[in-house]
Amino acid sequence: MKRNRVQFQKGLSLGKFLQRYGSEGPCEQAVFNARRHCRIRSRKLWQCHACHRRTSLVAGTILAATKLPLTVWFPALHLLTPGQHGVSSLELARQLGVSRNTAWKVKHKLLPVLKERDERVPPGGIVQVDDAYRGGERTGGQRGRGAAGKTPFVAAVQVSAAGQPARMRLSGVAGLRKKTLAAWAGRHLQPGTEVHSDGPACFRGVADAGCEHVPTVTAGGQRSCGDSRFFRVSTMLANVKQSLAGTCHALHGKHLPRYLAEFRYRFNRRYDLEVLVPRLLHASVRTPPMPYRLLTLAESCG
Repeated sequence: MKRNRVQFQKGLSLGKFLQRYGSEGPCEQAVFNARRHCRIRSRKLWQCHACHRRTSLVAGTILAATKLPLTVWFPALHLLTPGQHGVSSLELARQLGVSRNTAWKVKHKLLPVLKERDERVPPGGIVQVDDAYRGGERTGGQRGRGAAGKTPFVAAVQVSAAGQPARMRLSGVAGLRKKTLAAWAGRHLQPGTEVHSDGPACFRGVADAGCEHVPTVTAGGQRSCGDSRFFRVSTMLANVKQSLAGTCHALHGKHLPRYLAEFRYRFNRRYDLEVLVPRLLHASVRTPPMPYRLLTLAESCG
C-alpha cells in the first residue's frame, strides 16, 4: 500500500531543531533575519532597514518586553506547530522548564498569531460545513443545543472536485442562527462558494452572503457522518473534538477560537512541516505586542 506523502514526511526533528536554534545566538540571528534589521555594534540595538529606527531586537513584536530567553520561545514555537493534537499549557511548562502560568502566557501570545495569520485566505470553491459544540451537559441542566456550558463553533472544509481536503476553517460563533451564519459566511468564505450542509435552517444564512447553499437532510448520527457530502468535515470535527478532549482538559469557552486556530493552522500547513517554525517566527515578529490584560479577554467569535 502506497504511503501518504503528507502523513509520513519527516518534518523538523529534535536534532535538527537543536542544531538550528540550540542556543541564544542562533535564535537572535533568526529573529534578526526575520525582522530585516542591521545591528549597531557599539550598543545592543538593531536598526530597521526601512525606517532606520533603532530598537531592541523584539520591540514591537509579540515577544516584546519578555523576560524569557529566546531559547524558551523557540521550543514553544516548535512544540505548538507539528503535533497533530497540540500541547497543553501544563505539558508546555514541563517541556520548557517554566511555571504553568508562564507557559500559559507564552502559548496564549502565540495562539492569536496563528489565528490572525490563517484568516487571510478564506476557503472557496466547494466547501463542506457543519456545526459542533465544545462542552457537555451539566448535571440537572437543560439538554440539547441550548444547554448551558456549551460553546458553538462551525467547521468548513474546502474540498477538490475529487473530494480531497484542501483547506479548513474553524470558527467560534455567538450562536447557531441564520443571521449569525450569514455574517460568518460573509467574513470567512469567498463569494460564490458552493456550500454543502446538512438540514439545520441556520445554514440557509450562507446564501445571504452570496454563497450557493446545497442542503441535504440526513437522518443524523453515524449515518450522516458516512455521507460523502459531509465525510471530510465530519472527519475533521471528530479529530478536533478528540484533540481538544485529550489535550485541553480545562479549556474556557471564551478562549475556544484560539485553540481552534491552533488546529487549523497546522492542518492548512501540513504539506511542509519542516518550515513551520520559521513561518510562525516570521508571523510573530510582525504581530504587535499583546499585554496580559488582553490575553485574558474573551476571543471574538464569528
